Amino acid sequence: LMHHRVDGICSVEHCSDPTRCVLSEDQKSCRCAAGFYSDRCDKSAHIKVMCGNDYMAIRATEAFFMHHKVPLESLHLPNASCRAQREVINKIPYYMFKISQEKYLTCGGTPLKKNATHFLYSVSVQSDPEVNGNIIRDPVIKMSFTCIYPYVRRVGLPFPVIPVSSETVMHVDEMDATIQMTLFSDPIFSKAYTSAPTIELKDKVYVEVSVTEPADYFLLQINECWATQSPQPNSTNGLVHSLIQNGCVNDRTVSFLDLDDETSGQNGKSSTVRYSFDMFRFITEPHELYLHCTVQLCELDDQKSCVP
Repeated sequence: LMHHRVDGICSVEHCSDPTRCVLSEDQKSCRCAAGFYSDRCDKSAHIKVMCGNDYMAIRATEAFFMHHKVPLESLHLPNASCRAQREVINKIPYYMFKISQEKYLTCGGTPLKKNATHFLYSVSVQSDPEVNGNIIRDPVIKMSFTCIYPYVRRVGLPFPVIPVSSETVMHVDEMDATIQMTLFSDPIFSKAYTSAPTIELKDKVYVEVSVTEPADYFLLQINECWATQSPQPNSTNGLVHSLIQNGCVNDRTVSFLDLDDETSGQNGKSSTVRYSFDMFRFITEPHELYLHCTVQLCELDDQKSCVP
């Protein structure tokens, strides 16, 4: 998300496209819509917000700032020590702000906001106006940008677990985090299946769900895990068996497992959750099953609310 404001006016007689310029209520003045500039509001600043795994950034063309007589050295984040850099991309010069996770709060990012499904990071760019005596004539530029990251995710094994067989390693990429579900053949989680294995009924099935990128930045809670006869997690065709519900075991054979001698395997206490269950099959064909989980990401200092 991005908002920018430049305090200034454009030519009313040229303000005919409402997607590029906005007339005042009395229609005596106008302003350019977000991302446009010039007297006709017909030039694009090519403003781009980038939300990476461990950074957030915003850039706009140098020409946009030059039009408003805003030099590079006057641009900064709320912490004036965090300043813009000039970069040339495809022969076009841009002014760029890029903030790492570590410097987000230091540079003046707003405290992290959280709703039912997302984290929100916001920060503002501003320019220092040129002061002449006790007056200012040039416009002030302010840009606010927000990166929104979902923290409720669904992962699943893309291949069936057959009552004598199973698979796989699966990656799900969603903006800021990579969630991985892996099936293992041994209780110490050292041998991941890379091809369809054979699993006998009642044998232990070992499952690991983890945040692999960015590492050590989120806690992970498994909300639900269930098996279906269909690859679609919400399919109404076929049978369904619940293994984990509301973060707690819903099958008497399910156990959460410690990561090592020092790290508890309690759901929601680290970026990796391991559990096991006894292999089963559905009573009707097809006997193969597909495994799915929904997970929730939590902040590292939010462990209390992350543990179900």
